[in-house]
Amino acid sequence: MSKEINQRLDWVPNARLGALPTVSSEHHRYGMRHFAVGVTIITAGHGAARAGLTATAVCSVTADPPRLVVFVNKNVAASQRVLDSGALCVNVLAGDQEEVAKVFAGMLQDVHGPARFEHGLWNEIATGAPALDGALANFDCRVIKVFDESTHHAFLCEVLATRERNDGEALIYLNGSFHRVAQ
Repeated sequence: MSKEINQRLDWVPNARLGALPTVSSEHHRYGMRHFAVGVTIITAGHGAARAGLTATAVCSVTADPPRLVVFVNKNVAASQRVLDSGALCVNVLAGDQEEVAKVFAGMLQDVHGPARFEHGLWNEIATGAPALDGALANFDCRVIKVFDESTHHAFLCEVLATRERNDGEALIYLNGSFHRVAQ
């Protein structure tokens, strides 16, 4: 694996636009509430330690090679587990998995840390990261690059294994709540 930074160093930002102020964090968050996104649980394991979080900041980068980018807040335990293990699993949730989404989002009181994995059925595919049974899709990945992006790490991942099901509704997040969408 190359350790080069593949950033376009010959590209220069537009100076006029660079002088303009950004919107406030509050306005940004409000606008993003209207962006319907699929719900995932990002999981990682290192030794006996497992961690996970509900996330919507996941994006396909390329199909050839198969790559995803996953953004994880630096302050959650899962971020350190991904760094330690060099692997993660993106579990794309089905409509009937809202409860497990809430568990990993910290929305259910008194369910923290390893106790989260008592919700849902978990196994492993290739990397050792926990994979949720019954998810619409699982993307088991190795991390190939880590970018430091303000409050988050951006993990560039190569997909080593997938698993999917061809039925069920998708779980999305829109305007502060979960919704089911038929396929």
